[in-house]
Amino acid sequence: MSADVCVIVPTIRNPAVVRDYLENARRHDFPTDRLHVVLVTEADRDTAGMAAMLEDEGVAGTVVDGPAREAWLEAHGAGEYAHLIPAASHAQTSFGLLYLWASGFEYGVFIDDDTAPHPDTDFFGRHLQNLSHQGRVTVARSEKRWVNVLYQRDGDLYPRGYPYTAMDATVETRPGTVDSVVLSQGLWTNVPDLDAVRILNDGDVTGQAATRTTREDFGEPFVVDEGQYTTVSSMNVAFRREIVPAFYQLPMDDNPWGVGRFDDIWSGVILKRVADQLGDAILTGPPLCEHNKAPRSTFDDLAAEAPGLELNEHLWQVVDDVDLPADSYAAAYRAVATALESGAFQQWRNGAFLNHVGEYMQDWLACLEVLAPTAPPAVREQTP
Repeated sequence: MSADVCVIVPTIRNPAVVRDYLENARRHDFPTDRLHVVLVTEADRDTAGMAAMLEDEGVAGTVVDGPAREAWLEAHGAGEYAHLIPAASHAQTSFGLLYLWASGFEYGVFIDDDTAPHPDTDFFGRHLQNLSHQGRVTVARSEKRWVNVLYQRDGDLYPRGYPYTAMDATVETRPGTVDSVVLSQGLWTNVPDLDAVRILNDGDVTGQAATRTTREDFGEPFVVDEGQYTTVSSMNVAFRREIVPAFYQLPMDDNPWGVGRFDDIWSGVILKRVADQLGDAILTGPPLCEHNKAPRSTFDDLAAEAPGLELNEHLWQVVDDVDLPADSYAAAYRAVATALESGAFQQWRNGAFLNHVGEYMQDWLACLEVLAPTAPPAVREQTP
């Protein structure tokens, strides 16, 4: 069997997490020859040791540090787009998307290196099952048009990126159906994925949280209703190839405004809007992973998040107001990129960063065209 799943792991601390996920695959008879692992790392890390680990595990894959990423882009005729991958940022996961796109993989999986699979759950199998799901599902919505992915848990716990103006929303659910799932978002036990302000309010200064989540906090999988929004954390997701044009992990940290830690959150907001327009769904719930976040300064995270906090309250409204075409992910994404690139956002702190994001989104689409110039975009029939 040839590999059709590209497993993308940004790592500077614990590349050995790959062994845990491969062990999980073997435990549940998921064929590891379907997996191709891409370790996205930095030049000061033990890249040779990472490559040896993949070889020892008998799994196909590659290790790419900064110079290797630039060389790969040059070799594929896309060297002018190296700026799309920010230095020293979690948003370097975007390189994995470019690699997936150019290599023709049908599925992608994002895994953070501070996570672990639950041993009794078929991690890869469940994600792919989610992506093939058609039929009945729980649909969630709220009067504030935002659904907290932790709504099934008792108490007020809001994930990183959830707008403060959408807190205290009443989530209502109903039975519904889905025809096409394009992203499977797995949730997390142990350390919840919170922003720095909420971590401080939870009484913790070590970048974690005093509160912990358990398996009992999560119920059945759900989708967020059309026209509603939710957070997407890239630590545990699987997705179909077709969304890559609209799934750029936005450029964070390495920018003049110092905005960081919203790469996957804002990417998820835009993807949700585009997926709604194309009639596709994001399924949230199992498979869970265990989030074993290492201690670090909460105040460092706050410094990275603070420049973008006001923008985070408004980005979704900007995206929501864009008139989108419904023929492809690339076309819809381009409409959002154009709105951000040309918009006037001076009323918000660091509003010009949204123009910057729009420019990079346009370059993202151009880069994908270079990497797969003969691959026609997926075109959808318009419903009369």
